[in-house]
Amino acid sequence: MENLKRKIVAILATNGFEESELREPKKALEDAGAEVHIVSLETGEIKSWNDGNWGKTYKVDKTLDEVSQKDYNALMLPGGVINPDLLRNNSKAVSFVKSFFENHKPVGAICHGPWLLAEAAVLKGRNVTSYSSIKTDLINAGANWSDEEVVVDQGLVTSRNPDDLPAFNAKLVEEIYEGKHNGQTA
Repeated sequence: MENLKRKIVAILATNGFEESELREPKKALEDAGAEVHIVSLETGEIKSWNDGNWGKTYKVDKTLDEVSQKDYNALMLPGGVINPDLLRNNSKAVSFVKSFFENHKPVGAICHGPWLLAEAAVLKGRNVTSYSSIKTDLINAGANWSDEEVVVDQGLVTSRNPDDLPAFNAKLVEEIYEGKHNGQTA
């Protein structure tokens, strides 16, 4: 596994994120040596969604008001239905996501996480996958959607659902290790 020491990764999430889609990528990134911050809209804790019910809470490390893409080497967006739907309605969250693309930094998004990418207008001509129910939204945003376990396109890593986490985590670590990608643009 690649060594991500001296790399700092933001996980942007709010209440209603799919628990495994935050927990497992965070662990994989930390196991590879990265420092990982949970960034959210407010201080305190955010509540996960797990098996159709509210799950565990996770401590917020930083709020959007406290951070910039300059503080991070990469960004990860967990899914769940509630989480990305709330975040895509927040202009600061959308700008934060877009700034990673403007600066050619790796971004990972799983399940419904790519909704934020559509809202940030960064999908035109990009190869992606997602949870199947948002396929049309991503195509309408200009993406080339395919039903694959993991899709990598110039630093952008996407997957469909929690079953894809092993492949997603491996590719996310690899893309962050590689660093900036010139093809990662807004």
